[in-house]
Amino acid sequence: MELRGSVSGRGRTLTARPTTVVLGLMVGVLPWLTSCGSASDAGGNPLAAAGPTSEGGRAVASNPYVVIGWNDLGMHCMNQDFSNLMILPPYNTLHAQVIRRGEEPQIVSSGVTVNYSVPGNTRSSTKTNFWQYAKALTGLTLANDVGLTGHRLAGTMTATSNRDWSVTGVPITPVTDVGALNAYQMASISVASRGTTVANTQAVIPVSWEISCNLCHNTPGISPDVDILRKHDSLHGTQLVKQRPVNCAKCHAEPNLGSTGAPGVKSLSAAMHGSHAKRMASAKLTNECYACHPGVKTNCQRDVHKAKGITCTACHGSMATVAAPSRRPWVDEPSCGSCHKRAGFEFEQPGKLFRDSKGHHGVQCAACHGSPHAVGPAVNAADNAQAIALQGHAGPIDTCTVCHTKRPDEAFEHRLDD
Repeated sequence: MELRGSVSGRGRTLTARPTTVVLGLMVGVLPWLTSCGSASDAGGNPLAAAGPTSEGGRAVASNPYVVIGWNDLGMHCMNQDFSNLMILPPYNTLHAQVIRRGEEPQIVSSGVTVNYSVPGNTRSSTKTNFWQYAKALTGLTLANDVGLTGHRLAGTMTATSNRDWSVTGVPITPVTDVGALNAYQMASISVASRGTTVANTQAVIPVSWEISCNLCHNTPGISPDVDILRKHDSLHGTQLVKQRPVNCAKCHAEPNLGSTGAPGVKSLSAAMHGSHAKRMASAKLTNECYACHPGVKTNCQRDVHKAKGITCTACHGSMATVAAPSRRPWVDEPSCGSCHKRAGFEFEQPGKLFRDSKGHHGVQCAACHGSPHAVGPAVNAADNAQAIALQGHAGPIDTCTVCHTKRPDEAFEHRLDD
């Protein structure tokens, strides 16, 4: 397998989906150096970057391997409190692609060990009560700091059939070990061959619990979660208040969690967007999506589209559109090719979304362009750090010598060509 040309282009999308998990209840380079990239302080905040001046970066140019990491979604949401209900659990996914550099680079799918960790964030069970209620909500007995797929905040990634490496269900919260609130912490990814580290990188592992139900569910004397359950009981004749803690996905299908829901009941996406579509004016938000999708502080959309003034509804449509009964949540999403047109370019594979697509001889689209909702150049410094470390500037990985030891003469191919 060869990789010819640089990895660049303008294909982007605004899509989102956590990696599937079935709940029991639901029958680059040298070590990361501040001289060639962006590091993080103890609170997980990105430090100032000083990118390399040579093409491809000083670090990359002297190494036989490069690794590029990304998050599958661009933002993972979770509840902060699970004592009454669960919309989403602590669950994050990281991907990485390892490439052996050369005139004809090779994607590496075996023979190396790929590890991950989150510097400054080594525990979650002291920051949320999820583990106290996990059995009741999911049917799973989980040890503290172990996520729904058995993974922790540090461990080993697994090779996938997509020729990348991944870890699912990382149970990270937006609070670091020193108590700092940071939705955009940096995960460290390292590659070892025969016991020797041959490549490192850092990538954002985003998570936020800024789900602002209290904007509307603010009945005095009770919590927003209990207010939600009471209103649900009143409108639909249920008895959820007596059944706490409630897993919303038990009845409302959440394909992202592997839940098919109850027969005749709307998916959670259709129910939530449909019921709130005509009620959001009272929240008085410039971006009504941020009432639930985090949020006015988190600003989860922070990509090049945001920089150009393109907002959520420009790609996803209105809340009523998203609530359409015919829409399949996490499947019927915007595509890059619906806006981006260029002769000879494939902005995602036919029939696939950006998050699932490969191009340029098997390189994942997100490896070069960044995660959905964080496509570079991003307006958030942490999301630009990896690209700056690898090639000296933000934006898509478009410097040939990040992967190639010699700049190719052939024209660049922005399509899958195995």
